[in-house]
Amino acid sequence: MEKTFNLAVAQSPGELSGPEERLHWLSSKLKELDGKTVDLLLLPELFLTGYNVGERLMNWAEPCDGPMALRISELATKHNIAIHYGFPERRSDGVYNAAQCIGSDGQQLSIHRKLILPPGFEGDHFQAGKGCNLFDLNGFKIATLICYDAEFPEAFRHVASLGAQLVLVPTALGAQWGVVAQKVVPTRAFENGVYVAYANQAGSEGDMTYYGGSCVISPNGEEDARAGDNEEILIASLSTSKVLAAQKRLPYLSDLKRIDL
Repeated sequence: MEKTFNLAVAQSPGELSGPEERLHWLSSKLKELDGKTVDLLLLPELFLTGYNVGERLMNWAEPCDGPMALRISELATKHNIAIHYGFPERRSDGVYNAAQCIGSDGQQLSIHRKLILPPGFEGDHFQAGKGCNLFDLNGFKIATLICYDAEFPEAFRHVASLGAQLVLVPTALGAQWGVVAQKVVPTRAFENGVYVAYANQAGSEGDMTYYGGSCVISPNGEEDARAGDNEEILIASLSTSKVLAAQKRLPYLSDLKRIDL
């Protein structure tokens, strides 16, 4: 039976300063979505704190059920929408670059901890996550990969092989890496026959300029929606039938098992 899924992707401004200002911005955007049929809102990597904020990021880290998470849970319930957001997660063994999805009932649906940390600040401050998981929402099987994770075809192929029909990718893509948003992300969708939603920030944050370019890519690799380099909310309607059609037309996932390397 065909299922449809209505997705919003937020390209938030990098200039937002700290969790309070970011939650205020989120609240205002949720009010704008009221009255529209949207199942889930996807926010960028480390949305809660900002990405290029130095050591303040560590100070703002919290558990997955911390004070800010509870406030996002209240917003999800109030606006009857699932909210998927990035945040620095504090655990007993360190801090993780994480993203979690809070359902419209205020309960956690999933959490993903970034698997592959690029060198520099992330590698010096975060612990690497392990494993991937899928969650179900309104008939769609959904996986999360965070930014650099998605640049590895192995990670994408893994979640697609688990049955993911939609892969959510919160990111903090700098202006010099536009090829990822324009070329790599559509390729990942095409070679796995899945939807990909890519949420980046816009503008600048400290000495970092973001590329923007948030997008929703269909299972055939074509754009369903694409942002420019300014703040924007994308809305797209997804269908499980398009996933099935793409994977039937190009059965990469099943034919992979036939390769004798």
